[in-house]
Amino acid sequence: MKTETQNSHIGETLGHDSAILHVRGSARFTDDIREPRDILHAAIGLSEYAHATLVQVDLEKVRQAPGVIAVITAKDIPGANNFGAVLADDPILADTLVEYHGQAIFAVAATSANAARKAVLSASINYQDLPAILTARAAAEAHSYILPTEKLDSGDSQSAIDSACHQLSGEVNLGGQDQFYMEGQIAIATPEEQGAMQIYSSTQHPSEVQHIVAQALNIQSKDVTIICRRMGGGFGGKESQPSQFAALAAILAQKTKRPVKLRLDRDTDMRVTGKRHDFNIRYTVGFDKLGLIEGIEFKFSARCGMSADLSGAINDRTMFHCDNAYYLPNISIQSYRCKTNTVSNTAFRGFGGPQGMFAIEYVIDEIARYLNKDPLSIRRKNFYGIKNRNITPYQQKIRDNVIWRIVSELQTTSDYQQRKQDIAEFNANSRFQKRGIALTPVKFGISFTALHLNQAGALVHIYQDGSIHLNHGGTEMGQGLFTKVAQVVAEEFQVRPDLIKITATDTSKVPNTSATAASSGSDLNGKAAQQAALIIKARLIDFAADKYDIHTSEVIFKDSRVYIGDQSLPFEDLINQAYMARISLSSTGFYRTPKIHFDRTTFTGNPFYYFSYGAAVSEVLVDTLTGEHRLLRTDILHDCGNSLNPALDIGQIEGGFMQGVGWLTSEELCFSDQGELETHAPSTYKVPLCSDTPEDFRVNILRHNPNKENTIYRSKAVGEPPLMLGLSVFFAIKDAISSIANSALQAPATPESVLNTIKQNHLS
Repeated sequence: MKTETQNSHIGETLGHDSAILHVRGSARFTDDIREPRDILHAAIGLSEYAHATLVQVDLEKVRQAPGVIAVITAKDIPGANNFGAVLADDPILADTLVEYHGQAIFAVAATSANAARKAVLSASINYQDLPAILTARAAAEAHSYILPTEKLDSGDSQSAIDSACHQLSGEVNLGGQDQFYMEGQIAIATPEEQGAMQIYSSTQHPSEVQHIVAQALNIQSKDVTIICRRMGGGFGGKESQPSQFAALAAILAQKTKRPVKLRLDRDTDMRVTGKRHDFNIRYTVGFDKLGLIEGIEFKFSARCGMSADLSGAINDRTMFHCDNAYYLPNISIQSYRCKTNTVSNTAFRGFGGPQGMFAIEYVIDEIARYLNKDPLSIRRKNFYGIKNRNITPYQQKIRDNVIWRIVSELQTTSDYQQRKQDIAEFNANSRFQKRGIALTPVKFGISFTALHLNQAGALVHIYQDGSIHLNHGGTEMGQGLFTKVAQVVAEEFQVRPDLIKITATDTSKVPNTSATAASSGSDLNGKAAQQAALIIKARLIDFAADKYDIHTSEVIFKDSRVYIGDQSLPFEDLINQAYMARISLSSTGFYRTPKIHFDRTTFTGNPFYYFSYGAAVSEVLVDTLTGEHRLLRTDILHDCGNSLNPALDIGQIEGGFMQGVGWLTSEELCFSDQGELETHAPSTYKVPLCSDTPEDFRVNILRHNPNKENTIYRSKAVGEPPLMLGLSVFFAIKDAISSIANSALQAPATPESVLNTIKQNHLS
C-alpha cells in the first residue's frame, strides 16, 4: 500500500484549536458548564493542626447552618476512604488523625457556594496536638520516611573521589513550587440511573479519577463516567489530586441524590493540594585539574508530605536525571523519601527531573568557581560523548546525543564569549550593579518510568459527509495536544484539519487511559490516533481498489481528494460510496511505547524511549543593594525533532522556561512553625509576570534533527524539557554575585536569598 503526503499538515503552524474561544472568553471550562436547577455546592472543613488526634468533631452547628443540605465525614463514605494514586495511604476525609495543616476532615453540601463555605467555619473540633516534622532535613534526621530509601551505584565513587586531585563537598536547599494553574480544582458530580455517576472533572488523569470514585462509592468503574474537555492549566497538579475532590462531590451527590459542584477557591486550593517536592541536596565530588568529574556522591532528601502520592516515581526520576548531560563514570546516589506533616507533594512539570538536574549543575558551577574557570568549559569537558562516554548511571546507552551541536550553535549565535568579556568589564566598573551570564544544557528522558502507563487509545469516526470525529485518552490543558493529534489524523487522510471535530476526553469512549503527563501526550495519543486512522484508511483503499479494479498502490489520498488510478474524487464522495457499500468507517487505535524496560532491583535498564535536548543562555543584572534582578536576554535552542507544530512548540518552550525561572527565582513556599502554608494567594506567592520575561527573548527550534526513534512523524516531546532551561537564569544570578560573594546561593534566588548570600559570604 502506497500513500503520499505532499500536502503535509505536519510541521504546519496551526493555531491552538481553542485560541479564538480563549480570546473571546467563550471556551467552556468545568465551571462554565450550565448548572442543573437543583445543583448543590460543596465546601471542605480543614484541619487547623499539622499533626493531631481528632478528639471530638462536633458538626451540629454546621448541619444547622443556613442552606446546608448534607454533611459527611469519613464514616459516611460507602466504599474505600482513599484517593492515594499508588498506595492506599491518602484518606479522602481524615478519620481519627490529621497529618497536615489543611487536611480535609468533613465536607458540606449547601444551596450555594457561599453558604457551604460559611457553614464549614462553624465546626467545633477538639484536637490533641502531636509532634510534627515539617522539613525534609528534620525528617531525614528522625529517619521518618514515607517510602524505602533507594540507592543507585555505578562504578566506585568513593575510590574515585579519594584518588582525585580535588574534592568538594557541599549542601544546598532547593525550594518547592505551587502549580498555580489558572483554573482551580473543580468537579461536578451528577447521579444517574441505577446508581451510576457522571462527573465533569478538571483532571489530567480521567481514568484514575474514575477508579477512585468507583471505589469510594463502592460501585464498579463501568458505572462512573469522567469527562474533561479542557483544563485551565494542570502542570502535574491535576494528575493525582483531582480524585479527592471528584470523590467528595460524588459521595455528596450519591447521598443527596442531587448534582453537586465542588470548586475550591485559590486559598483553599493552595493549602490543600500538593506542590513540587522541595529538596535538601548534599554532595561530594572528586575531579581533576581540568574539571573532569571522576567520582560523585549525591544524597537527596525530598519532602514528600504525609502520604506517598507519586513521590516514588518522582524521586526515581530525580535519580535518573542528576547526570543531566554529563558522563559520570563513578556515582553513588541515595534518595530519601521523607515523611513530613505537610501536604503530600505531587507531580509538577518535570516530575523530579528538574531537582536532579539542578543538583549536578550546581556541582558543575562550584567546580568552575573552585578552579577559576568558565563554567561552560567545565560543562563541555564533562558532556556525554562517544564510545565509552555514552552510558548513563542506570546503564542506558545514549544513541541520540546532540548536546554538543546545540551548545556549539547556541554559543555562536548568542555571542557568548564576547558577552562574557563585556560583562567582566562592566562588573569591574560597576560597584553595586553586577551582570552575570550562564549557558546551561538539558537532556531529559521521555517515557513514563512506570512501564504500564506507556500506552494510549483513540477513537476515530468518519461520517457520511466526510467530517471526522476524534477522541483519545489525552487531556487538553492549554498545551495544544488536541490540535496536534488532529493534525495527525488530517495528515493520514490528507484532509483539512477543520474537518475534524475534537471532542472531550471521556472514559466511556476511550477506557483505561494514562495521565497526560511525562511529556508523552503527543507521542502516545498521536500514535494511537494514527493507528485508528490507518485502519480506516486501509479499508477505504481496499474498497476503492476493488470497486475500480486497480491495484491498491494506485489509490492515493492528497489535497482532500482521493486519486484512484487515472481519476479522482473528493474525499467525502469516497466516504459516501464506502458507507453505501457497508464499509466500516469507525475504528479504535492503540499504541504502546516500544524498547523500554527497567529492573528496579538493580536500578538498571532503558526507562526512556529517547531523550530531548536543549540549551539556554541567560544574562541578568543584579542590584547587590536590594538583591533584585532583571532578566536582560535569553537565547534558547531546543530540540523538538521534526516539530509537529512549531508555533505550539515555541509557546511551550517559552512558557516552560518562564515557569522554571519562577521556580528558581521568585516562587517561595513559606510554612509557619505550626506547619501552616503562609503563601497561599497571589498576594503572598509571586509567580512570573509578562514583565518578568527577558527584555530580549530569542527562541529557536533545532533544525534538521528528526527523532532517531519511530515516534509520531519523528517528533520529540516538548512539554517538560524546556522548564529546565530556566536553570540558566539561576546560574546567571550566581555568576553575577560571584565577584563579591562566595557561591552559596540557595534556591529560589529571591532578593532575600541573594542578599543573605552576599551578607554571609562577602569576599573581603
